[in-house]
Amino acid sequence: MQITETLADGLKHDFRVVVPAEDLRSKIDDKLAEYGANMRLPGFRPGKAPLKILRQRFGRAVEGEILQDTINRGTQQAIEERGLKPAVMPQIDMVSDLANGLPAGTDLEYTVSVEALPDIEPIDFASLELERLEAEPADEVVEEEIGLIAQRTAELTPVEDGRAAAEGDTLTIDFEGKIDGEAFAGGAAEDYEIELGTGEFIPGFEDQLVGACAGESRDVEVEFPEEYNAAHLAGKAAVFSVEVKEIRERKAADPDDEMAKRIGFDDLAALRQSVIDRIKGHYGGVARMIVKRQLFDRLEKEHDFPLPESMVETEFESIWGEIERRLEESDAEEVREGKTDDELKDEYRKVAERRIRLGLLLAEVGRQNNIEVNQEDLQRAMASQIQQFPGQEEVVLDFYRKNPSALSQFEGPILENKVVEFILELAQVTTREVSAEELIAASEGVSEEE
Repeated sequence: MQITETLADGLKHDFRVVVPAEDLRSKIDDKLAEYGANMRLPGFRPGKAPLKILRQRFGRAVEGEILQDTINRGTQQAIEERGLKPAVMPQIDMVSDLANGLPAGTDLEYTVSVEALPDIEPIDFASLELERLEAEPADEVVEEEIGLIAQRTAELTPVEDGRAAAEGDTLTIDFEGKIDGEAFAGGAAEDYEIELGTGEFIPGFEDQLVGACAGESRDVEVEFPEEYNAAHLAGKAAVFSVEVKEIRERKAADPDDEMAKRIGFDDLAALRQSVIDRIKGHYGGVARMIVKRQLFDRLEKEHDFPLPESMVETEFESIWGEIERRLEESDAEEVREGKTDDELKDEYRKVAERRIRLGLLLAEVGRQNNIEVNQEDLQRAMASQIQQFPGQEEVVLDFYRKNPSALSQFEGPILENKVVEFILELAQVTTREVSAEELIAASEGVSEEE
């Protein structure tokens, strides 16, 4: 096998590979003989069929197998001899015409194009100086949250003095909807409970019930949205005859031990501590995003190595596809911020380059320090994902049971987080106390990139 490097331009390498015809013929004959040793053919004793007969019967199939194996081995040899780590699958182009099989006595010739991963030398992470912000929940924020909990968990009671319905009230109603005077399927219900102001119903429906009294009947005129999930109703005007049967309101009692016990806490102090811990957990997550952004900025600045163009282009195309979707579905001017397509593409190509640079660096740090994602990590990630679907836990769990390969979606983020934590442990990270307002202000723009 003759391997000649024809291009070495940065991370791009091209090779010309030639395999002599006699070598191929020898491999094909050896493989035919191997098959023939255990093969029964009519008119011949087991394993005694002549090579000529085997070549006539199985030559094309065996030749195809040998050619594929030879091309794979030649490609692998070209890459390994030069110590290259491919960034993407090598591109193989045939010089020999194999449409009707390789002509007898003809050398096999093909080219290999490889874009390699760069050599990366991480800096000494102990030299990094980073700042982690820390905020404590203000007393008024904690009390406000406890007040909201008391309001949400308050029991519904009938309104006093027969007052009219207001936003936030829960109404029990009977209704029947009609389009052009004709009732339609799914447009009627009895003793239906609706909380005004939640936007649960068709736009405009709840607004027209504000001011109604118990025992009152009203005609509510609405128009189904164009994107309504029932196609036969989308965009159509309807009139609902509504009877308001009862109006109830939530009257939150002052937070106390009884209220806390009603929702599963030992007393009000335990509820207050739970609220504090939850808010601190949120602040901690925000602080981590900020320090992670600082870390990524420093890592990008401190590491300069060439990037595989193919990886950058693939990442850019993914980002730009999302931007085009947003330009079509959202307010285009809000997305553009006064920029042309070319300006946006320049901006997001830099984003793609940053992602690839940091991704390659973190992967190399993980490789050098034997940081891996194990089954326990994946199980924890799955459990966290399941918690995002309250009431549907069994459905989501069943999905992962039936599709275990779906767990692979967690590997990249988990590995990234483990490598980030590894680096942060080595870096010099100081803590600075700030207010919650300062913390949130510092996080602006960070969560979007994350």
